[in-house]
Amino acid sequence: MENDKISMFYGASPILFRLAKTMRMNPTEAEEYLWNHLGTERFKGFRFRRQHPILFFIADFYCHTYKLVIEVDGGYHTLKEQYEYDQEREQELRELGITVLRFTNKKVLNNISHVLQTIEQTLKEKRDANQSPL
Repeated sequence: MENDKISMFYGASPILFRLAKTMRMNPTEAEEYLWNHLGTERFKGFRFRRQHPILFFIADFYCHTYKLVIEVDGGYHTLKEQYEYDQEREQELRELGITVLRFTNKKVLNNISHVLQTIEQTLKEKRDANQSPL
């Protein structure tokens, strides 16, 4: 169990855990709305964690079983510096075998059905890819 916890967080530091807890208590409107669909009831049988520390980062949402991060982005993610940082972060997560899906706040708040459909499809594809033939 301890090794699973280490692998689930990829060596994230204690300060990230404290920051993640603070972030969980203060979600954005879009994060809260998406969490209401992904949360504790388990979305379509898939379990998500919110504000989950991974390596040097905090993922908005994370499904450990299928190594899927979901990010909900505000407008500042279109700024050149933030966009470049996001791209570097995604590359580091991909190197860990983690897939990242990004949705804007606007998309989450105005088209949740499309967002959920995209998440579900990605998870099913990852699940199917992980199943070994009989």
